[in-house]
Amino acid sequence: MAENMPDSRANYSPAENMAEALVSIDHLLWNTSLIRQRVGATSRIMGIVKANAYGHGVHRVSAALETAGIEDFGVANIHEAIELRTGGALKKPASILAFSSPLNTQIEQFLQHSIDMTLCDSETLHTAEKIASAHGKTLNVQLKVDTGMGRLGTHPSMAIELLRQIDQSEHLQLKGVYTHFADSASPEGFTAQQLAEFKKLTAEYEHASSRTLCKHAANSGAILTAPDSWLDMVRPGILLYGYHPAKQTPLRLDVKPVMQVEAKVIFIKKVATGTTISYNRTWSAPSARHIATIAAGYADGYARVLSGKTTVRINGKHYPQVGIVTMDQIMVDLGTEHDVKKGDRATLFGWDGPSAEELAEIAGTISYETLCSVSSRVKRIFV
Repeated sequence: MAENMPDSRANYSPAENMAEALVSIDHLLWNTSLIRQRVGATSRIMGIVKANAYGHGVHRVSAALETAGIEDFGVANIHEAIELRTGGALKKPASILAFSSPLNTQIEQFLQHSIDMTLCDSETLHTAEKIASAHGKTLNVQLKVDTGMGRLGTHPSMAIELLRQIDQSEHLQLKGVYTHFADSASPEGFTAQQLAEFKKLTAEYEHASSRTLCKHAANSGAILTAPDSWLDMVRPGILLYGYHPAKQTPLRLDVKPVMQVEAKVIFIKKVATGTTISYNRTWSAPSARHIATIAAGYADGYARVLSGKTTVRINGKHYPQVGIVTMDQIMVDLGTEHDVKKGDRATLFGWDGPSAEELAEIAGTISYETLCSVSSRVKRIFV
């Protein structure tokens, strides 16, 4: 009977998780210290924690970064900003910048939660001024300049005028001006052109207005390749989480992966020669051997395109993944002799197994996507 069912079922979780993402706070702090050593004490560091801190867990990651002295945080939009502001992780006053150009209906929320709003155009500027004025409050804004990314931001030719309008506004407070590099792993060429244009317009405005702007442009790639782009603040993202933005960069920091994804071996069977495994029968056993089924699949973030191209690490040994990756499980070939048993942990990627960068290269993507693809049903365990 329904009325006899326990009311705690919604809070029930099994004794063991089928798949876990171990998140190393020590590795995160190590990476942060390397970035600090790289850029020195002059430039502030904005911790980029958008997309749930690249899948690692925004609240625990942000709290750890705060202990490392970071007071600036970057998120994708107002929703992520409010989650961070109200989540209780940050114990000190922090500056939170939402990178997305806001919808007019969202501007009031920036005021309500003290979030820095990105400005890209005069229409949004005038709307923001009216809303802030109506509430009798001051709205913090940062102007984004599109020097070549082609995504968001005002054209450089319009930037000075917008900066003047912000200065003349009674209810808008300019917190910074920034741009974003399209190819930061290559410091010359287009990156140098973007930086030169950004520096030119900000220098022109600072000279004309007799004020100093907080200027920031350097993402992870520029932190590695372009010291002249560090300016007043840098914005590391992927470097914080233990990977480089490109396979080849002039400088490599000794960063450590912050996430390791593991899943349980849930079944082991012996198969005969010629036995086919998984959908479409793409793999067949070359001889009698053992096959282990592991409790993670593409719904957990282990991409289907990896099918038959990777290995997993179990008890210190690497075993090839075989057959098509399914939604909830993958299969691996244990060969004829092994010490694997049901309940053992298989490392899919991380500091002990293949790296996210290695899996990304096989999948034809980047480590950013591999990390962000780890789904919410993979339990985050902070170690």
